[in-house]
Amino acid sequence: MTQPQGARVLLAGASGLVGRQALIQLLADPTVAEVRALVRRDMTPAEMLGPSHAAVPGLDKLRICKANFERLEAHADWFNVDWVFCALGTTIRQAGSQAAFRQVDFDYPLQVAQLAKAQGARRFMLVSALGASARSKVFYSRTKGELEEAIKAIGFEHVSVARPSFLAGERTEHRAGERIALKLGFLMPARYKPVRDAQVAAGLLASARAGQPGWHVLDNIALRRMR
Repeated sequence: MTQPQGARVLLAGASGLVGRQALIQLLADPTVAEVRALVRRDMTPAEMLGPSHAAVPGLDKLRICKANFERLEAHADWFNVDWVFCALGTTIRQAGSQAAFRQVDFDYPLQVAQLAKAQGARRFMLVSALGASARSKVFYSRTKGELEEAIKAIGFEHVSVARPSFLAGERTEHRAGERIALKLGFLMPARYKPVRDAQVAAGLLASARAGQPGWHVLDNIALRRMR
């Protein structure tokens, strides 16, 4: 079988705010040959992309891969890609406990990275968060920072990490703190101003396309410059 020209990309978290924008941008990118959207439940392109999904360029490149995230290793062939875009994430409130949150925000992304690296993936793009640090006293920020360090240790040729502040986009619901931040964002220092979901996706994809070797952190200010 002839190998497709262009990058094969695995996208984890396609149903989320940044993940959906990443999916749209990856499908439209002529340098991308295939996008494998790793999901936990049956989903249609319309559920992923919205009612206007049929008008999204490159829709024929989409491959939806439903997986049991407790047994990702059972689908090792899905991880035979060139790039990985990981936008998996939840909140402690949505997850129900710190342990459940850590499973989604640390265990699953790390296993995705490990399986992809074993299959030869070269570039890894991660949606992290402002303030991520393995030494943070805040559980959320510490978990994000520990994931960053774990990904760094795997040894991809290129890693891009986005650390956005409050995300602006079409959510089904907003947390109280986010609503306030979005309304008063103009008063905040640039480091904390809200950033659009599409800007986060665009920043990571631009970095991935450039493919400079090493570890690359995109802070909130850099992400807000994206168009």
